[in-house]
Amino acid sequence: MSDLRTFNPPLELTTDRLRLRQWQPSDRAPFAQLNADPQVMQFFPQVLDRAGSDALADRIERGIAERGWGLWAVELLQGGAFIGFVGLNIPPVNLPIAPGIEIGWRLALGFWGQGYATEAARAALRVGFTQLELPKIISFTALENRRSQAVMERLEMVRDQDTFMHPHVPLGSPLREHCLYRLSAERWHQDQ
Repeated sequence: MSDLRTFNPPLELTTDRLRLRQWQPSDRAPFAQLNADPQVMQFFPQVLDRAGSDALADRIERGIAERGWGLWAVELLQGGAFIGFVGLNIPPVNLPIAPGIEIGWRLALGFWGQGYATEAARAALRVGFTQLELPKIISFTALENRRSQAVMERLEMVRDQDTFMHPHVPLGSPLREHCLYRLSAERWHQDQ
């Protein structure tokens, strides 16, 4: 994935209600709160403690600093509240779906059900297909995660028939089996 475009300074995106930006120190506490919330983390192997949450934020922030894009911190334009992250990511190479670029999101519970994930993800898709010129973007989640699958479907992503076992989820976990969604650049451009 070394042939991907980079941007310096990093890209920032604005939608009708949201700003997608590089991470700030003030994001750490609310990010730790959402990563410790059992409802937010229901379809992940475990909640994260503060150290784990900060380590994740460090990796995400570093990715944006290196490439100019990634899993952006998302804030409301009205009031500037941090609500989570949305963006593009390079998944681990040991996933059976690699290589590829994924779109992903994680929002604090109080901001669910308001269309924020879909709104921000549409902006991230636009970057992926117009500025990064990606041929396709993927997304994946545990089979039981119907809420994220609904977002993928609102984004016009198409679900693969086959599922895969996520190697980072423990054997025997009901979260191990994942579904995969794809969106091609051709399909995205047709819908614009």
